[in-house]
Amino acid sequence: MSVRSIHSLDADLYQHFWDNSVPPVLTVRPGEPVTVATRDSGNNQIQPGDGVESVINLDFSRVNPITGPIAIEGARPGDVLQVDIQAIEVRDWGWTANIPGFGLLADEYPEPYVKLWECDWERHVAQFKPGIHVPLDPFVGVIGVAPAEPGQHSTVPPRRVGGNMDIRFMRAGTTLYLPVDMENALFSIGDAHCAQGDGEVCGVAIETAGTVTLNFTSHRSFELAYPMYDVTGSLVRTSVERGYHATTGIGPDLLEATRDAVRGMIAYLSRTRDLEPIEAYVLCSVAGDLKISEVVDAPNWVVSFLLPNNLFDS
Repeated sequence: MSVRSIHSLDADLYQHFWDNSVPPVLTVRPGEPVTVATRDSGNNQIQPGDGVESVINLDFSRVNPITGPIAIEGARPGDVLQVDIQAIEVRDWGWTANIPGFGLLADEYPEPYVKLWECDWERHVAQFKPGIHVPLDPFVGVIGVAPAEPGQHSTVPPRRVGGNMDIRFMRAGTTLYLPVDMENALFSIGDAHCAQGDGEVCGVAIETAGTVTLNFTSHRSFELAYPMYDVTGSLVRTSVERGYHATTGIGPDLLEATRDAVRGMIAYLSRTRDLEPIEAYVLCSVAGDLKISEVVDAPNWVVSFLLPNNLFDS
């Protein structure tokens, strides 16, 4: 279903940081749809045919560009900005990398790695290796409004006003609610993905460029401390479920239990699917889901890591 938009923003209208002093590149009224083009998270530094040199030479000061800011007329500090994600289109290729020093297990995987993907939109999958296909489900990783703190702030970490949350449900049909800190909200967006698992454990999903159509509503009848969102339909939308294999981590440190759960899945994939550990790590990032299974039975907490069986040809 096509969505009519009355405003548009080019992907070249971007920043590398959040800064509430940057003047808006567009002003819209609530209820006026806008279509925004975004660059990929590497800012075009990785291209088809590139090898690991593109990862080694990656200029980290240029990553995670955000298109905007967009002023939402009438929004003011203390309001809640409702963002309806009406449509997302992404290009037919993407990339995944292991960037040295970045990711959940960065200390254990210091070597650079890059995987270029071709997206099969008829089947809604991208091939990782023969016999292994990742379901595609486009979404945007960076979506938020300007923070109240003055100065330039990195687009890499998320904040209470949104930003690089990497929630894979920020897809078409989702409604996001953001606390507003600044006059006119100053909304920006970027970091489109073709697919990602919950956790994005190697630090990177299937990164791509995208075009997103949005609509805005401002609310003053309630307040928010942190973002919230509504997801339409089922959480798994693009493939038939054939069950999951899960590994766990258990211990008093939730982050270390998370690392243990991912380590267990890497070992499982290496043993059963003939993958190199770095390949298994990257596959976990784009297709596996972290779940907090238990945080009440002190002193130990349980984290599960689930990988869908439908990744693998029967």
